[in-house]
Amino acid sequence: MDKNTHPLPEVVDRDTWQAALDQLLVREKAHTREGDAIAAARRRLPMIELDPKIELVGENGPVSLLDTFEGRRQLLVYFHMWHHGHPAPEQCEGCTFFTSHATELSYLHSRDVTYATFCQGSYPESSRYQEFMGWTMPWYSARDAEQALLGDQGFGGYACYLRDGDRVFQTYWSTGRGTEAGATSYHLLDLTVYGRQETWEDSPVGWPQPFAEAGQQFRTGDRPTSQWSRIEAGRSDDLTGTAS
Repeated sequence: MDKNTHPLPEVVDRDTWQAALDQLLVREKAHTREGDAIAAARRRLPMIELDPKIELVGENGPVSLLDTFEGRRQLLVYFHMWHHGHPAPEQCEGCTFFTSHATELSYLHSRDVTYATFCQGSYPESSRYQEFMGWTMPWYSARDAEQALLGDQGFGGYACYLRDGDRVFQTYWSTGRGTEAGATSYHLLDLTVYGRQETWEDSPVGWPQPFAEAGQQFRTGDRPTSQWSRIEAGRSDDLTGTAS
């Protein structure tokens, strides 16, 4: 469909529009308050203790889980999925989408929270992807620590940890649509008239919905969408370390 032929909402006068907006605002406020109540319940969850010596691999070699806190009291981790041995265009488009949103970390740091990525891939391979994408958050390979860190949980989600001295506890885990907490683009698209334009959304008949749900919503052509600007900037997407 031509982008200029999409159906349009009804056109009304300002008073009618404001009345409809005010009606929606009642629901939006209820939604916000329910979110506050859920967050309050989240702060009251119990926690489990983990071995603080669980080993990950960072820029300077092996580090402990305790080290990844960087001295702060709390740790927020995104567990980035990895397709071993696959080139950059075939890496997880969803994890690329969510990780690309984690840019300004100073506000988390001001609340005594460290943000880090724990990647399923080996450090040499996955850190080249980090470099290609221009991501600056702390990056670790958790390839050999998956069972110790996650148990029956898997990569592709957020986990929260608390440090009490040298003891480490996991306080929260969320995956699936829970990862949308980090997706500013989604929250902003939800404000627009055509929304996310994904096939699952409840939209009026004829609204544009070209994006399917099996990863296509995060890809443009044959790559995760956010890779294109890096390619256009001349960055190498070679993950083997053999490019000249």
